[in-house]
Amino acid sequence: MPKSSLPKSSKLVAAKRGKVLLVRRRSDGLWMFPGGRRRARETGKDCLKREIKEELPKLKLGRLSLWKEVTARNKRSGRRMSDAIFIAKNAKGRLAIGDKKEIDRAAWQKPRGLRLTPTSRYIRDRLFPRKQRRRR
Repeated sequence: MPKSSLPKSSKLVAAKRGKVLLVRRRSDGLWMFPGGRRRARETGKDCLKREIKEELPKLKLGRLSLWKEVTARNKRSGRRMSDAIFIAKNAKGRLAIGDKKEIDRAAWQKPRGLRLTPTSRYIRDRLFPRKQRRRR
């Protein structure tokens, strides 16, 4: 059987009022868009729903739409990215952490000025580019 070309992970991008939903990894203190690894015979969307239920059980996602599938090599780390990135327009609910061994914080944050994982930095830089400053 040919090797699956499906993304290995799914990530959630939820934004409201200029802030994005991020979680902080306990292992290294880096912030990231929530999500995780896909299991065998699981779609990207099913993976994301399961991961969110594990990580943030009180969060209601609403409708999810696929923004893009990213398969690239990270220029800085050399790590391969293989992610299905979904956007939830109406995510809401309490940010109670389900898996405290993996995640120690969840918050609506401005997407700049935080230490992000390489994949989350890639997503942020494409979906929330820096505002171009006007020259006077």
